[in-house]
Amino acid sequence: MKQDRNFDDLAKKFDANIYGTSKGQLRHELLLHHLKEHVLNHAQDLHVLDAGGGTGEMTRSLSELGHCVTLNDLSADSLSLAKEKCKDFPRTCYLNGAIADIPEVPFDLVVCHAVLEWVSDPSALINELIARVKPNGYLSLSFYNYDAQVFGNLLYGNFEFVASGMKRRNQVRLTPHSPAKPKDILNYFDSLPVEVIHKAGIRCIHDYLKDNQMATSKYDELYEMEVQFGSQEPYMWLGKYFHVIVKATA
Repeated sequence: MKQDRNFDDLAKKFDANIYGTSKGQLRHELLLHHLKEHVLNHAQDLHVLDAGGGTGEMTRSLSELGHCVTLNDLSADSLSLAKEKCKDFPRTCYLNGAIADIPEVPFDLVVCHAVLEWVSDPSALINELIARVKPNGYLSLSFYNYDAQVFGNLLYGNFEFVASGMKRRNQVRLTPHSPAKPKDILNYFDSLPVEVIHKAGIRCIHDYLKDNQMATSKYDELYEMEVQFGSQEPYMWLGKYFHVIVKATA
């Protein structure tokens, strides 16, 4: 049986490998851009839940904008790193444990980024998240894109791997084990009391650059192109991650 991923064994490596690279920086900045555009610019001093927020990168950014954030994660080691990052924000709260164990106190905004692909039951996770959103509140969900994973492997010529259903003999520790199809997640939201107000691909260009050095040498131009094309058809569906913001209607 699949278990939800706990990063206690890899917290420092995960933080360096993700947020110390252009791919992690770009993912974070694009998510924050979309949050500002659709949620954060319309309200002040929100009560935010950063569910599965790991080492606190998004928590720190939201706290810098003046919001009150509760950071949750299964990994105590990740939360230790987060507490150091967020030490200048005394209103930040920390909850070590599963998302399902978070008290059902309603939040103005629930953020859950790059968690869905690590859990054993994605639908159950979405239900848990929605249960913690106030009426007229927001959920920001991003996840590893199965369709982009297929496309990337095809571009690399990994035809046998794709034909086998991309099943690995040995699980790579930092490779998500349950990527999701964006249209499946959007269809699931159709069954819930929410309205989808934003959807976009995250890193629709970065991961396909022929010259990967351009990810740093032309970072500013790349960012602008990601913002421009990430919310457009057909490019959004190729983002290595997919981002959805929904508004609770009940």
